[in-house]
Amino acid sequence: MPDRGRGLGSGMGIDSFANRFVCDLHAYEPGKPIEEAARELGLDPASIIKAASNENPLGPSPLAKEAMRAAIEKAHIYPDGSGHKLRSAIADRLDLGLENVVLGNGSNEIIELLCHSFLNPDAELIAAEHAFVVYKLMATLFGARYVEVPDPGFVHDLDGMAEAITDRTRLVFIANPNNPTGTIVGQEEIDRFMERVPEHVVVCFDEAYYEFLETPPDTLKFVREGRNVCVLRTCSKIHGLAALRIGYGLASPQVAGILQKARQPFNTNALAQAAALAALGDDEHVRKTCEMNHEGLAFYHQAFAERGMNFVPSVANFVLVEVGDGDAVFQGMLRRGVIVRAMRSYKLPGWVRISTGTEVQNRRCLEVMDEVLAQIRETGEITA
Repeated sequence: MPDRGRGLGSGMGIDSFANRFVCDLHAYEPGKPIEEAARELGLDPASIIKAASNENPLGPSPLAKEAMRAAIEKAHIYPDGSGHKLRSAIADRLDLGLENVVLGNGSNEIIELLCHSFLNPDAELIAAEHAFVVYKLMATLFGARYVEVPDPGFVHDLDGMAEAITDRTRLVFIANPNNPTGTIVGQEEIDRFMERVPEHVVVCFDEAYYEFLETPPDTLKFVREGRNVCVLRTCSKIHGLAALRIGYGLASPQVAGILQKARQPFNTNALAQAAALAALGDDEHVRKTCEMNHEGLAFYHQAFAERGMNFVPSVANFVLVEVGDGDAVFQGMLRRGVIVRAMRSYKLPGWVRISTGTEVQNRRCLEVMDEVLAQIRETGEITA
């Protein structure tokens, strides 16, 4: 009989026969969950403020909650694998065809589907230096070369990204607004960039924070023109459905058709589809969220400016601010029940990212940050 344990027993580590591209990955680190912080620190979960993951402080759309309650009665039935109702609603709302819409388990899944479809060890993926870290993780997973283009002032340099395109380039990711910087590139820069993109490249405009913009650029025109483009949108942010993991890609029929082949059957669940369908029609919830976010951004921008702190003016629902030692400030604030996001994984060890919240949450977050920074200046240490 074969010795089934021989490989491991002889000292051969599992890394030696696992996919080497997976072994090379550094797993994505999400914002620290409230429940985890409460367990570790012995705090009441209700007392903790989470300003780390760009979530909607108003919660889900009321219409979405009602739709979820109704949908749960049919939880024993598989969801519509094609997502016909939701895709049709998205298409009608955006003046696109059903064939242009691909649903994802969060817009993150669409990122993965793009990489499944177009990357291999001979390919290249281009992104900005301080772009969403998942782009690099996906390039690594598929063995592709990851090309980082510097972003002076934390703004995408689209001319530089166009210059970086080679015969091996297959994907270019443009997060607009960008996470974690909160910056945006305008229509003129986008149009100039698209004039230079060759046919063998698929451009992904990651627009997770699109709805927060007062005058957003038009990238859907490239979809309508049949260009090799995919525009990402999500229900996690403005619609407050982060726990359901529901997003979508908007692409030409050719690109969308390939993504449909790459996705798993039933990749979006029935509750998520029902909630997203209802949330898309809740314009009042979107309006209230945008209004609260605008007030939150103004509050933080003014507060940081008054303190002489270096920060990046944002058009999203978060602000990137320089604090000296991001990890220390994160830990100090965490011990006081406020969760922010340290930025070491984005090559910004001196910075933290803070999501906007309610007025009470914003004021408490700033108060705690002031306490922690004062303690670091006075003692060089962080205590509870």
